[in-house]
Amino acid sequence: MGNGVSIKIGLKCEECGDINYTTYKNPKTFTEKMAIKKYSPRLKKHTIHKEVKLKS
Repeated sequence: MGNGVSIKIGLKCEECGDINYTTYKNPKTFTEKMAIKKYSPRLKKHTIHKEVKLKS
């Protein structure tokens, strides 16, 4: 991103363990870990995806 504050994170499925999505977040304004209900292609249903760090 342009401002240099946002970091890239992955969203990992709680049920199958796949990292299905990546997104950005500002760690200074959003300090808690993200947990979002997203679609898991492997399981073919919506599951909880939690934030994980990505290898640089």
